[in-house]
Amino acid sequence: MELSSLSLLLSSDEDEELEESLLSEEESLEELDESLLLLLELEEDLKENSMCLKMSVVGFDVGFQSCYVAVARAGGIETVANEYSDRCTPSFVSFGPRNRSIGAAAKSQVVTNCKNTVQGFKRFHGRAFSDPYVQAAKSSLVYDLAQMPTGTTGIKVMYMEEEKVFSIEQVTGMLLTKLKETAEAALKKPVADCVISVPSFFTDAERRSVMDAAQIAGLNCLRLMNDTTAVALAYGIYKQDLPAPEEKPRTVVFVDVGHAGYQVSVCAFNKGKLKVLGSAFDPELGGKDFDEVLVKYFCEEFAKKYKLDVRSKPRALVRLYQECEKLKKLMSANSSDLPLNIECFMNDIDVSGTLNRAKFEELCTELLAKVEAPLRSIMEQTRLKKEDIYAVEIIGGASRIPAIKERISKFFGKELSTTLNLDEAVARGCALQCAILSPAFKVREFSITDVVPYPISLKWTSAADEGVSDCEVFPKNHAAPFSKVLTFYRREPFSLDAYYNNPKELPYPDPTIGQFNIQKVVPQPSGESAKVKVKVRVNVHGVFSVSSASLVEVVKSAEGEEPMETDNPGKEDETSTEENKQEEKKNEQPPQAKKAKVKTKTVDLPIENSLNWQLASETLNLFVENEGKMIMQDKLEKERNDAKNCVEEYVYEMRDKLHGALENFVSEADRDSFSLKLEDTENWLYEEGEDQQKQVYIDKLNELKKLGEPIQNRFVEAEERPKAFEELGRQIQQYMKIIEAYKAKDELYDHLDELEMMKVEKQVNETMTWMNNKMNLQSKQNLSQDPVVKTQEIQAKTKELYSACNNVVTKPKPKVEPPKEETAPEQNGPVNGQEGSEAQTGKPEKGQAAPENTEAKLPEMDID
Repeated sequence: MELSSLSLLLSSDEDEELEESLLSEEESLEELDESLLLLLELEEDLKENSMCLKMSVVGFDVGFQSCYVAVARAGGIETVANEYSDRCTPSFVSFGPRNRSIGAAAKSQVVTNCKNTVQGFKRFHGRAFSDPYVQAAKSSLVYDLAQMPTGTTGIKVMYMEEEKVFSIEQVTGMLLTKLKETAEAALKKPVADCVISVPSFFTDAERRSVMDAAQIAGLNCLRLMNDTTAVALAYGIYKQDLPAPEEKPRTVVFVDVGHAGYQVSVCAFNKGKLKVLGSAFDPELGGKDFDEVLVKYFCEEFAKKYKLDVRSKPRALVRLYQECEKLKKLMSANSSDLPLNIECFMNDIDVSGTLNRAKFEELCTELLAKVEAPLRSIMEQTRLKKEDIYAVEIIGGASRIPAIKERISKFFGKELSTTLNLDEAVARGCALQCAILSPAFKVREFSITDVVPYPISLKWTSAADEGVSDCEVFPKNHAAPFSKVLTFYRREPFSLDAYYNNPKELPYPDPTIGQFNIQKVVPQPSGESAKVKVKVRVNVHGVFSVSSASLVEVVKSAEGEEPMETDNPGKEDETSTEENKQEEKKNEQPPQAKKAKVKTKTVDLPIENSLNWQLASETLNLFVENEGKMIMQDKLEKERNDAKNCVEEYVYEMRDKLHGALENFVSEADRDSFSLKLEDTENWLYEEGEDQQKQVYIDKLNELKKLGEPIQNRFVEAEERPKAFEELGRQIQQYMKIIEAYKAKDELYDHLDELEMMKVEKQVNETMTWMNNKMNLQSKQNLSQDPVVKTQEIQAKTKELYSACNNVVTKPKPKVEPPKEETAPEQNGPVNGQEGSEAQTGKPEKGQAAPENTEAKLPEMDID
């Protein structure tokens, strides 16, 4: 139906509903200029995120198996290391009786605490527990899944000795909290603002779920960025040789083969500009699928060879997964036969097997056949020829598998490019995007246009046809972020249902996005349907929303002159085709008839969102509160363990030193009693003291230190005391030499006051007597006894001697002034021309001071 046919005027009341139906059947789409709109979108998102000038610039690549954190500092982007000095943080969360372990600490517990150590939870974001994908994945998981009260997927574990069910958002929030701590440790300042990566095939529900997880972790996510878009940014922003904006763009294909997904995108680069042309993916092809093939193969082999049912024992299965992953990596670098050996695998049986790359590729034939499908799809979508492709960049851990590289290279007929870090490129791209959004960093101008991965449609009820009308608002690969304005004619509130209109290509069972209810819609005062403008939007996160709705009210003023076309130009531009036709009919009336002046005003309408699997704000707030409590519990447990470790360290340290460095500084009886005390404390630590409060350990340590510190102090004193005596003796000798020189009438000291020098001599003699006395007494003292004099006392005596003598002996000689300087002030004028010359020489001195001051100020002026 053409727009012109929609603009027919139906004036009778009984036809009003038909008009509404016709206008709804094919709404008036008013697309804003793309370039202007992208600027508006960025401005709108900046306001939404309320960025501050001292914001952090952090990018998080939250992967299925591992995570990376990149930060902007020292003029560049850097991938930072965690507390284990590893830039890769495993995506593992482990729950214990007292605390949580996250990252590398959790991965180390995957065998010993397998039922409560969770991994691979990224794929469950925004999915119902009844989702076929979730149900299929349950069988291969070591931990348990459970249904949340809302129907979404949860993870059941034992935490704090209670059975708990955590939502996927909570668990991802825990992982993000760990990554946030890593970034804060690197930047040495709080982190809030960040950019987080997501797979390009994530739907709205999955993206909103990740956003909620970020909020639980106390992060302000400025943008959810598609993995391949982040990689494209990391690739393009540093390129100096990109074509000019008016020239033909450089087309690059990015292939990301990760642990759990396969993504391809085609990007067009111009100077300062990146535009994603299209994307394709296979969420069921990744490194983990190749691991599954190996696990299945060895499970069958061990069943035949050793009669073992590996899948019946979760711990054995976890160990097999670990070894198979290692074997897969080895086969990528080596084509010969490689062994797989696991000691005490099951029932105290050692198992072994061998495999080579050729056999592995044969086992993975079905998987490898899936590599080309997304590549063909992306070329068809973008209508590009293979010769149009400038380069093919590969990233992702699984892209190291030779068979995958071989197939991608063969498809495009060219060598693959690996200029980017396979593991860290996504995190670096996210950090760059965060820097672009940050006002705190000056980054080269670079615009990024992403795409909508799935076509999005709206449907609504048409009263006249008693049916449903729909319209595709964002086709596949439409530019994003983007907004469109739809015009409806309504007399009452109405709802719009958003959904993905091609369920076949959706890796998600439910195509529903959500329902948006436009409220407080009322008819015009004349009884006609009101004009409602609805703005729909795909934002920077790739999430669809009805961002605003407004009612256009027609306000008629008193009769007056005919309105000219220039009246209210802004509002007239917004009126629809129907109103223009109405005006044309009015213009056909006789000229003597006066018309009312028509004005319009817009009223914002409230929108009620009912989004698919969206967390309620109360639930989200509760999750945020619970995360805060768990962080505090982890902190308290860490402090408790640290206090316990301090006691244990002190016991081992003192036990070794009592028979080593401190042996001579403690009596035999005291050493025996202290050794017994240390032994008792060690036994207590592994028995009653295994699980005590922090204060108990602090008290126990203080109790030991009361016995140990005097011994350590005697050792320290014996080390430092000779140095202190040596320094005091050096000073005494120095002052004695000066006294002797003074008595010998040395001209350097003949100006000194005799009385003061007598006092100096007395002070030096007294100090010497004190030092000799203390040294004699100390020499008779046993090392195991407390010293007669402490280092601190000797240092105080040294300071006292210095204060009493130094000012006296270093007193400068008085200066003798020349006679001419005494007579100069008495002269009132020049005498025989001599004083005139002196006066002249004085003037240049004043004149010279001025240039010096000027030169001193110049650098400040330059700085300003």
